[in-house]
Amino acid sequence: MGIKYVVAVFSALAMVFLTLALQFYFFKDTRRHQPVINNSADLVTYSSQWVDAAIQPLPRLEHYDVGWVQLGKALFKSPLLSADNTTSCASCHDLYNGGDDGFPVSVGINQQLGNRNAPSVINAVFNFRQFWDGRSPDLTSQLPLPIHNPLEMASNWPQVIGKLNQQPHFVNSFEALSEDGITPENITKAIVAFQMSLVSENTPIDAYLLGNQQALTAQQQRGYRKFVELGCVTCHQGRNIGGNIYQKMGRLDRMPKALLNDAGRYQLTRNEQDKFVFKVPSLRNVAHTGPYFHNGSVVQLSDAIRIMASGQLGLELSDEDVSDLEALLHAFSGELPRSLKE
Repeated sequence: MGIKYVVAVFSALAMVFLTLALQFYFFKDTRRHQPVINNSADLVTYSSQWVDAAIQPLPRLEHYDVGWVQLGKALFKSPLLSADNTTSCASCHDLYNGGDDGFPVSVGINQQLGNRNAPSVINAVFNFRQFWDGRSPDLTSQLPLPIHNPLEMASNWPQVIGKLNQQPHFVNSFEALSEDGITPENITKAIVAFQMSLVSENTPIDAYLLGNQQALTAQQQRGYRKFVELGCVTCHQGRNIGGNIYQKMGRLDRMPKALLNDAGRYQLTRNEQDKFVFKVPSLRNVAHTGPYFHNGSVVQLSDAIRIMASGQLGLELSDEDVSDLEALLHAFSGELPRSLKE
């Protein structure tokens, strides 16, 4: 009986482990291929790509509603959203050059300077929060804030709707898509759908992660190994290579004073623990989104690498290390999103 009991127990355990293994296998396969539907009325859909690594490939853009996305693109580029018809979303987010504006801080109507560096809108849909301080949970809640901000567009919904209603092409486009016509909700829906479509394609780092060993040069592969081994992936990981956690601005005694002029999330929460805490920025397309950091005070990418290594990791990098890491960061840039080519 004793031997039979032991055999029975081991047989039962074997079945349990086999069941768990099969569940894990099929669950992992589902995670790789199941479409992920965003929350803007199913206007844009993606399919996930999963690898066993800290950095994940971007989801593939599977489908988007062309009508809503093209309307959103027209609105994104229209200065009618600003009070004096001089500033559009594209004024601070150059869609064809990294998705930001290339200035230390943004310039709004009447040449007013903003408070922080404009983040890229490319792949922004995959950030866990929006803005440097994470004040908005998603693109839908983020969208009205620049329109209403007195330093940026300084407008309001009645003013915007009044001007759009005087433009036959906008009136016709809205009426073709919704019986409600031009409303704050439909303006938001269109622009957010467009932003959701802004997904980089054919990025070398993604191709490498998915198995194409030729996608990165030998130097970039060295940079990737160092990026992982030195600990850069502690903050810059996931599908957006950042953009998914908050982090303090490193060891403050080692950070340049120019980066400590902004208390970060503390200005939003008034919680002492949030002083100098920011959303970790995505590194996708980072080679095209300088100047760097929340106030745009660092011009060269190589300098940003050294500052982060010293301030966050306590490391003084060699010139070779910096060169290898910078080469890797160039591999984080992809082709223009599909919706910009139409």
